[in-house]
Amino acid sequence: MFEIRLGEQGEVIMTGRLDAAQCDKALQFMDGIPAPRVVDLAGLDYVSSAGLGVLLKTQKRVMASGQGLRLINANKHIRDIFKYAGFDRIFEIVPAGS
Repeated sequence: MFEIRLGEQGEVIMTGRLDAAQCDKALQFMDGIPAPRVVDLAGLDYVSSAGLGVLLKTQKRVMASGQGLRLINANKHIRDIFKYAGFDRIFEIVPAGS
């Protein structure tokens, strides 16, 4: 199960599992937002390489406008996935509880 929505402060909230089966849904949502800046990952349990691709594509689009994505509330497991993929050097990642 995967859900993506806008929060009260305009942040993108992702919950569940962002895997290959959910990438089209996530990409359509992210592409529909002019310049997302904050993505709340508190409820994200898993992200696959395909899910990382969605975030990377969005990051490239947002960076073209001089901004960047800030990933907040990432649990240790999600942070580890980003670190092993080298994405911790591409995104600003804020751990849960920070």
